[in-house]
Amino acid sequence: METIKIRTTQNVEVEYEIASVGDRILAYIIDTLVGVGWLIICGLVFALLLSSASPSTPAIVVLAIIALLPYMFYDLLCEIFMNGQSLGKKARDIKVIKLSGQSPSIGDYLVRWLLRPIDIFFYGIVAIATIAITGKGQRLGDVAAGTSVIRTTAVQKKNLFQVQLEENYTIVFPEVALLSDKDMALVRKLLAKAIEHKNEALLNRIAERAKEVMNVNPTMTDREFLKTVIKDYHHLTAGMEA
Repeated sequence: METIKIRTTQNVEVEYEIASVGDRILAYIIDTLVGVGWLIICGLVFALLLSSASPSTPAIVVLAIIALLPYMFYDLLCEIFMNGQSLGKKARDIKVIKLSGQSPSIGDYLVRWLLRPIDIFFYGIVAIATIAITGKGQRLGDVAAGTSVIRTTAVQKKNLFQVQLEENYTIVFPEVALLSDKDMALVRKLLAKAIEHKNEALLNRIAERAKEVMNVNPTMTDREFLKTVIKDYHHLTAGMEA
């Protein structure tokens, strides 16, 4: 499993699994099928209109534009409005991210889209070769935009926990912002140790300390509380709060 480490704008290092070439090819195939499906539907509608009436040349041009524009700009618009994903990427649980830790801008998505024809030239050989050379899951468009394509599951340091990024996730404890990076690293380390050795006393002490700092009094168990805190903190620092 190839991974890359991204330092977020909150100075937290998050490790991601790089999307495999296979996943990216499957996502591309799905997106291609979506585009072809759209053109087929438009073709059937146009055929029906032509058989029932005799549209003028301007009307035909308008119909052609309606069919071609969504097809041409599909990838760009999807990534802009679906947070770095197209329907194919979403189906494969992969997405575009910025290596700087910031959210990709419209300009970044535009650069990827403009260089896409070069990347898919000669059955995608350019893209595959660039991905292999960079070692960061970057095709030519990604190199130019400073982006990469990763799986949506972030791998925490030392693999203590894995957190699934959720676009519509709602943070349970906003007070988690009171914890520092050092606090969270210690919570993860001690919680993993407590679970591994089935040390409930240690687990309870960690939870009580976190509650004290955050000034909260949750009704859930200490274990559930600490896991929720870790998940909240990850989404807060990764900028994934809905």
